[in-house]
Amino acid sequence: MPPSVPRWMDLPRLLPSYKRRAPLILVNGLAEQPESWFANRAPLARHFDVKVPEILVYDGDALHERIESGEDVTVDYLADRLAVFLDQFVQRAPYHLVASSLGCQVVLTYAVRNPEKVAKLALICPSGFYGDESLPAMEGVKRSQYDTLVKSVFHQGRFASDGLVEAFERKFQNRKWKKGVLRTLRGTVGHSVNHLLPRVTQPSLVIWGADDQVLSDVAGSIRAARQMADVRQVVIPRCGHAPQIEKARLVNQLVSRYLRDKLKNIPPDLDPEWFLENRNPPRLRTKFALPSPLLRAFS
Repeated sequence: MPPSVPRWMDLPRLLPSYKRRAPLILVNGLAEQPESWFANRAPLARHFDVKVPEILVYDGDALHERIESGEDVTVDYLADRLAVFLDQFVQRAPYHLVASSLGCQVVLTYAVRNPEKVAKLALICPSGFYGDESLPAMEGVKRSQYDTLVKSVFHQGRFASDGLVEAFERKFQNRKWKKGVLRTLRGTVGHSVNHLLPRVTQPSLVIWGADDQVLSDVAGSIRAARQMADVRQVVIPRCGHAPQIEKARLVNQLVSRYLRDKLKNIPPDLDPEWFLENRNPPRLRTKFALPSPLLRAFS
């Protein structure tokens, strides 16, 4: 055996400070693909071993085998897919699970089933907590109005670029991909995880966008999240349903600090109590006051 090999294998002994990074799993939502974490993977990888399982590939064989068998694409099915990925390809529990939108329902389901395998949760604009979802995404798919689909996700118009709209349009020209999306919508829309919230034992951070157009009742969802035993919540002003893209730097700071037990105080601008007391009616929302210097530094 070359002499360099045993030296490499003895690394933990030779370097007392050596420590493998904790696994952090990113799970995307319904209208997203794993590429939607483009602004988060590298920053989070500074402190964690980041994995991005592709459990929802709309034109993938696994999904279409399920569709052809007559079975629905459900949250429970996706949680099973996540379990297979973690048990067979990561195998280093406990995991930090970070998810957005529908992905939050998937990781919550997994966490309740496998409490010993989950360290902490970070949930970004989770669906299924309270109330209905207003789904312009579904109408955009059905009517081939891809600009509607993209614009529904963001508060700031610059993120709904022509290039992103064209990318979605190209995807939906693939009939297999479109069928996968529609069948997943059919199997997951209206699903609720509200009944699971009191059973979530892991420390959890929940991040909301104050101007989320997809969740019909952000305030109701915030109150519902209080059923979780150990939860901290933040609400990001002037932000829609994809804070991990629209406010990536801030989200990366919040998630990284929380998972490393370094998130001591929530800036007043992000306080959910302030949002609940001062929010405008959903149809009359205006911009929030200027954010604090801390929030500006992270945004």
